[in-house]
Parts: sequence; structure tokens; C-alpha cells
Amino acid sequence: MAPSFEQLDPETEYEDDEEIDFSDLREQFETNMEEGLDTFIVIDGLPKVPAANKDKLVKFLLRSLTKVGKTKEENVYMPMGDDGVSEGFAFVEYETPAQAAAAVKALHATPLDKKHTISVNKLTDIERYGREGRIDENYNPPEIPAFEEKEHLRWWLGDAEGRDQFVMYRGDNVGVYWNERDGQPDPIVDRQHWTESFVQWSPKGTYLTSMHNQGVQLWGGQNWSRQKRFMHPGVNLVDFSPDERFLTTWSHKPMEISEGNPVLSLEEDGKNYIIWDIATAKPLRSFVTLDAPGPTLDPEGNPVKKKIQWPAFKWSADAKYVARMNYKQSISVYELPSMRLMDKASVKIEGIEDFEWCPSNPQREGKRDYEQLFCYWTPEMGSNPAKVGLMSIPSKEIVRTRNLFNVSDAKLHWQSESAFVCVKVDRHSKSKKSHATNLEIFRVKEKGVPVEVVDDIKETVVNFAWEPKGDRFVLITAGEAVQGAAVGPKTSVSFFCPEKAKGNAVGNFKHIRTVEKKNNNAIHWSPNGRFVIVATVLNQQSFDLDFYDFDFEGEKEEKDKDLTANLQLMATADHYGLTDIEWDPSGRFVATSASVWKHRMENGYHLYSFSGQLLREEPIEQFKQWAWRPRPERLLSKEEMKNVRKNLREYSRQFEEADVAKRSSADKAVIEARRRQLDEWLAWRERVQADLLEERQDLGLPELSDEQRALVVDDDGDESKVVEEIFEEILEESEEVIE
Repeated sequence: MAPSFEQLDPETEYEDDEEIDFSDLREQFETNMEEGLDTFIVIDGLPKVPAANKDKLVKFLLRSLTKVGKTKEENVYMPMGDDGVSEGFAFVEYETPAQAAAAVKALHATPLDKKHTISVNKLTDIERYGREGRIDENYNPPEIPAFEEKEHLRWWLGDAEGRDQFVMYRGDNVGVYWNERDGQPDPIVDRQHWTESFVQWSPKGTYLTSMHNQGVQLWGGQNWSRQKRFMHPGVNLVDFSPDERFLTTWSHKPMEISEGNPVLSLEEDGKNYIIWDIATAKPLRSFVTLDAPGPTLDPEGNPVKKKIQWPAFKWSADAKYVARMNYKQSISVYELPSMRLMDKASVKIEGIEDFEWCPSNPQREGKRDYEQLFCYWTPEMGSNPAKVGLMSIPSKEIVRTRNLFNVSDAKLHWQSESAFVCVKVDRHSKSKKSHATNLEIFRVKEKGVPVEVVDDIKETVVNFAWEPKGDRFVLITAGEAVQGAAVGPKTSVSFFCPEKAKGNAVGNFKHIRTVEKKNNNAIHWSPNGRFVIVATVLNQQSFDLDFYDFDFEGEKEEKDKDLTANLQLMATADHYGLTDIEWDPSGRFVATSASVWKHRMENGYHLYSFSGQLLREEPIEQFKQWAWRPRPERLLSKEEMKNVRKNLREYSRQFEEADVAKRSSADKAVIEARRRQLDEWLAWRERVQADLLEERQDLGLPELSDEQRALVVDDDGDESKVVEEIFEEILEESEEVIE
């Protein structure tokens, strides 16, 4: 055992100190400053209180500290200043390093009261952030960089012609185009290998998302430069919050994060989901994928593929909350941007199958306080009936419930302005041999949230869709499937609207018409309502499109006099191999496409007007995706929009004149280009003639006559020979004066 420094004899002569190796002594007796400090945390942002109130503040602070680990009052050290007032920070010791780490994760950036938000860090972080060389001893004022003007991310909204943009993915190329009513689309940008799987617009059209194995990139601005990027190895899907402030990324494979990662920390290791702050491009919180209930292996021992719910995290209308369902148990509601679990506990809803947030602020009658709503349903369990409920957040108040019996399935459909939520309930008979559907429509904005039942539906509803910004809906029903039949059962399309009522009230929902013996399975409303396409997609035997108008300006039938609709079939069309249908944001155009991702026959797209007129048909090899660029919400009031609709014919005339002028200008441009080419040719002839005449003079040849000068000549001694003559003939020329 090596002696200590005190045990060395000072009278003994030793060799030169430089030749003595003290490394073993230093290693044994050197103080390790970090050893034991990993159980300490530092709390900053505390109120500054006098000594008389110090104990009271410590006890108040312990209420939060003891929820994440074990500590006591004597383990909290709060320094006091020379003036007898606390310094605003404290040191706390826990029993284990794990408890200290949990305290940092749970308590950092949490409000202590209305005026104070605390910051919590590990004491050992002082070595990481403040060791010698990292902090300058002399104060240097921060350098404020010069202002750099950034690209306007919504520049396309200023287009003088009010055109919309779309992105098209075909082969290895992704292109963004201006949509043109007549002629081919006008390309803006076209890049190869812009994405590795698909592209996606943000909800308001600000960003174009590209997917890569390393993560996600957002593009925008007039130069289509990269605005943001988010590292998520193996990312598969993305989902934006409605206000474009947050982003969820998901990968089916858990992430493997190593130390030193510039973006992700070890907390993201093994996680599948990350919720990001788009402005800072930093992760707010990460989560694992919850396994769905049921066996993970089949009888042969192979893993069972389970369908994930997407999006797993659902946003409230104002993006103040994001929530996900814990299978059959509860809903976890997180506050944004802190991502803290609301009230530090999940909302217990036993057996919950699904839930949906209302898509806009509900504004219920008699409710003045802020709230968001979500609708949920639970199946029958034992003797308890199935149940549908509306819950208010953040109060967690149950606004309305309704019991249901003999339920085999249910789907929740919110109307875009949160005035109604329709619960499509599939019921079975007691013998479970026959099925039927009824609609339970909750009138959310009316006093007491009354429920209207539409129960005269004899067949199973396979699709349902509300009119955007309206109160009408369409549903598709199908009969019982015949076992062993090669072709599925025929479908029927039913149209519903409210009766006329006094004032702004909405009357009871009534059936308008049913079209039978169809193969339709898809409903696509115009984003502004009124027009709807009922179609057959992903079907190799049928691929028809029916264009309907709910406000046809013709005469109403007698039976529809009291209804708020006048239904008319405007046109029918077909698109072989149809896989996708997308309306543009204005509701003027609709694109149908056949994607190579679904099949490899006649891939490409068709472009129609809202009334079903085919404007363009373009087959494209390796066509993958078409997506219109969304627009932000309008700034016009309801009265201004009503005025626009009232004077729509006058506006239409102006637009038609602009279209004619544009076509005329295009024809005029072609004529001018041809005339310019002809002028260039004539100028060249004149130069050649001048050169030839000058050459004749140099050779001493006689001058040419006026007729000979009008010809391009080739000299051969004294004889002149005609080699070319130009004739001009204008085939057609028209002029149109537009007042």
C-alpha cells in the first residue's frame, strides 16, 4: 500500500521531483468532483422570498419534488443573499440518480405558479456547459446579424389569375405546376429524386414535405429552397397540426440513437413517434408504438401483422392539445407546446374503441368558457350497453352520452363547422344473421345537444360524408354479400338534406333521393360544398363518376318544395383504373388519377371542371401521385361570400372574358413569333444582297437592274442566274376588339 503524503519523512533526501512518479498517489487521493453529484438537481426561476418565508416555499416546492422521487426538507438547500432574500434558485438531493433524472424530465419548464416557471437541470451539467474554456471570463456583447429577408412562403396566393398549384410525382421526378384551364399545365419546378417515397403538402399549403430514409424535409418559397429538416431514421409517415406549428413523424422500426447525435438524444432511443416544433426544428417529445390487443403470433408461430391507427396522435382544432388512445383503456391528452400530460393523468374511458376531435371551435349555446370537444364510443361489455359520448376539454366534463344496443361497429363523422356529429351505428339482430345501420346525429350547437335518429336505412352503410361548410350529406349502402360470389353486391346512393326552418335554425333531416343498382363506393365533396362526386374507385369492373349539384337552379319538384336542396345529376364520366380523386381548393376543378402504386394499367390523370366537363386527359408512365396545393382559410366574412355568390354571373362573365383574352394573346404571340422569324430572314437576305453587290463592284462587273436586285443571284462570269425566290402568303389573320 502506497504511503500518504503525510507519512513521507521530510528529513529523507529524495531524488529530483521530476524523476519521481506520483501518478499512483494522485489517482488514489485525487478528489472526484462528479462522484455523488449525479443525485443533485438545480432548480432555477424560484420566487425571491425573505428568510421568514423560506421554509414555506421549500414545503410548497416539495409537493412537486416528491411526486417523482424521494427527498426531504433538509435535502433542499436554498441560498440566501446578503440582504436576507433568497437568490431564486435551490439545490435538491434525491436518493438515486434515476430519481434526479426523472425530476429533470418531469419538472423542467413547468409553472410553479402564475408568475413563475421553473427550470430544472442536473448539477453535473455544470461540468458539461461551464468547464474552463467554454465560458469567456470577459463579457462580450452579442453580435446581432444583419437582417436577411427571407422568402415569402405564401407567394403563390398573389397570382393575378387566381390559379392553383399542384404537385405531380411520376417516375423519379417530382414537379410543381400552375393549373391551366386550357392547354398544358405550366411547370414551376421539376426535380429528380426529390423524395424517396411520397410527397405531402402541409394543411395550409405553406410547405411541401419530402420523405427520406434519414428523415423529413420541408420545402417552400418561390425558389423552392429547403426550409426545415427533421431527423428521424426510417421515417414512414408524417402528420401536421392544423395550424402548421407541429409535426408528428412515425417509423415502424424503433429508432437506434447513439451518443453524440446532433439532434436526437438518448431519450428518443427505442421510440417510434416524435412530435416536433416546426419553428425550432426540435423534438418536443417521443413515444413508442402501443401494441394492439390480441395475439402477436399466429398458430404457426409467425408474427401477426397488425394494422396501426393513423394518425395515432390527433390534434384539437386550435392545436392546443394532441391526444392519443391507449387501447381499450383511456385517452392521453397532452398540452402544447410543453407536451405535458393534462392534469398529469389520462382520461379513463373503459373499452374505448375510437375518438375524434371536433374540426373547429364548437361554440355551444350558453357556453362562454374556452373548450374543445371530442366524441368517443365504447362497445357493449357484459350487461353494459355500447355508449357514445361528447367530452369537453380541459374540464373533462361529459357533455352528452347516448346508450346503444346490438352494436357491431360505429364510425364518428364530424361536420366541418362542428355543428353536428354523426355516429354511423351498424347493428345486428339478436341472432346476428342480419345487419342494418342507423345514423345518430348529435346537434352540438343546440341547447342540451339533442340527438336526431335516421333509422329507415335497411342496408349497411359503407360510406358517409358531410357537405363541407354545409348541413347536407350523402351515404352509400350495400346489401348482404353472397358467399362465394365473384362480384360484390350492388350499392345504392342516398342523398339527405334538412327541411326548411325559421331563422337560422336547421330543420329535421329528410331523404331526397336514392339511386340504386350502382357500384359506387366513394364520395368526394367540393371543398366549398354544393357539388359532389359519387364514384367507383379501385375496381377493375367499374370506374364511373357521377357529378351532382345540390343547388340546381332549375325548377324544384313538388315533393322537394320544403327541402333546402334541389338535386340534379349534371354529368357522368369514366376513368379506367381510377384510384384517387382530388378537388382543387377553389372547387372549380377536380383531378382523377390512376396510380402505379395501386396497379400498372393506363396510369395517368384526367382533369374535369366542377360540372363534369373533361378538360384534359394525359397518360403518364410510372405516374404515382397528384396533390393540389391547399390554401389558407378565407379572410372574407360570410356576408361578403354571400354577396360573391349573388353576383356570380357577373364575375363569371369577367373570368370568361379574361380566358378569351388569354387565348387570343396566346394566338397573337404565335403570329408575332412567326413574323419575327420572317423579318430576321428578310434582313439576312438584304445583307447577303449587299455583300454580293459590293463584290460585283470590286470585280468591275456592270450594275444590276432593280428587278435583278430583288433576287438572290449567283455570279457566273457575265451571265446572271436566278437561284431562289421568296413568296409571302398569309393563310389566316383575325383581329378581335375586346371592350
